[in-house]
Amino acid sequence: MSIGRRILIMGASYGSLLATKLLLAGHTVKLACLPAEAELINREGTRVRLPVKGRDSLVEIDSRQLPGKLSADMPGAIDPAGFDLVALAMQEPQYRSPGVRELLHAVAQAKRPCMSIMNMPPPPFLARIAGLSADAYRHCFTDPPVWDGFDPALMTLCSPDPQAFRPPEEKSNVLQVSLPTNFKAARFASDAHTAMLRELQAGIEAVRFETGSGAVDLPVKLKVHDSVFVPLAKWCMLLTGNYRCVQQGEVRSIREAVHGDLERSRAVYAWVGGVCKALGAQEDDLVPFEKYANAALGLAKPSSAARALYAGAPNIERVDCLVKSIAARKGMHSAEVDEIVALVDARLEANRRAAG
Repeated sequence: MSIGRRILIMGASYGSLLATKLLLAGHTVKLACLPAEAELINREGTRVRLPVKGRDSLVEIDSRQLPGKLSADMPGAIDPAGFDLVALAMQEPQYRSPGVRELLHAVAQAKRPCMSIMNMPPPPFLARIAGLSADAYRHCFTDPPVWDGFDPALMTLCSPDPQAFRPPEEKSNVLQVSLPTNFKAARFASDAHTAMLRELQAGIEAVRFETGSGAVDLPVKLKVHDSVFVPLAKWCMLLTGNYRCVQQGEVRSIREAVHGDLERSRAVYAWVGGVCKALGAQEDDLVPFEKYANAALGLAKPSSAARALYAGAPNIERVDCLVKSIAARKGMHSAEVDEIVALVDARLEANRRAAG
């Protein structure tokens, strides 16, 4: 019989998707977020809208009608010691924010197992990859010291493959899923913590959601893998699509970035896959280019990283920088990736000058 777990999720936007899947399975979830978001969520719950195979319209899931219990609070009001698992669902630069960095420190001090669903793998997870020195890549992180207190054995990475966005016309407690793929998590170093992840996986798998016109099997599962390299498959997608939305001129969609020159995209994807293999990944840890290219046809918006850059953000997640830096230490080089990194560097520099 499944145990009702207590799970803390840092980040109420993308984090509300994982929260909904856990609530459906009967777990208790706390979202750490901004005061206005917390007040709204505690009053009205969350809404997640999902496309479901065979249905023309989206299925809306209201957290208040689910078997699990949801609450939200400001980071400073949360004691992480009372949770079985902490999910890191903010973007990497946000962990330097006042209140958030203190909660992150408290999580490390409480020795809670953490599952990151950032695109940017935290340094403690990088430290779990044999032959990789996390210290060599500190320059790729917005504020490296926030991660220094973590035990790598208590950190795992879950690839945030599902794509979702907040509809601009809706309140901030509404999330719409545009690509309902699975969360793919690497195992923990500990068998006990890994068993907890597999228990969460099984509970999510078993759920059938009653729509009023019949029970449906909702997409977006949690899949736990023994290989630490499975979540790194996202790197190929990020470098081929997300970061290539950034251009010298106007921003473009992920679909345009991938399909504007499909053979060039294929070459970037293969090169990043080669970097993953140089670290130890096997072919079946990665996602075939054709599968990603097909999924990208449905990604008609620019990536969140590109949107943030064009909106003036002084920092974004720098997976592009991380992949380039790891590759360089492996003696690997790509002119295309150099160009991606240079475009992002230039845009960030311009944003920082404008801000200050």
